[in-house]
Amino acid sequence: MRKDGKLDYLEMQAGDGTIDGVKSFYSTAFGWSFTDYGPRYSAFSEGIDGGFDASAAPVAKPLPVLFSTDLERTLRLVEDAGAKITRPIFEFPGGRRFHFADPAGNELAVWAE
Repeated sequence: MRKDGKLDYLEMQAGDGTIDGVKSFYSTAFGWSFTDYGPRYSAFSEGIDGGFDASAAPVAKPLPVLFSTDLERTLRLVEDAGAKITRPIFEFPGGRRFHFADPAGNELAVWAE
C-alpha cells in the first residue's frame, strides 16, 4: 500500500538520449524487464519501481520520487518546510507531480495518482 511521504519511485536519466542502450545494459547485466511509455521513457519494477527518461537534459543524479494522496497539500508542506519548488505541479501519463530542491540542494519529486 502506498503511503504519503514514502519513497515510491526512482527516476534516472538515459544519458545518451536514447532508451535502448540503458535497457540493453540492465537487461543483460541484471535480467531487468521494461515497459515502454513512448520512445523516450521506459519503466522497470525491480525491487523498487522506477524508470529511465531520455527526454530531459542529461543529469548525473537519480530522482527519488515520493508519493502523496494530496499533492497540493504536500506542495504547501514542502514549501513551508523551506524547499524550493523547481517544477510546479504538472501532469504525466499515470498522474501528476512536482519537483523540489531540499535545503541541501537535492532534487526530489512528489507524485499523486
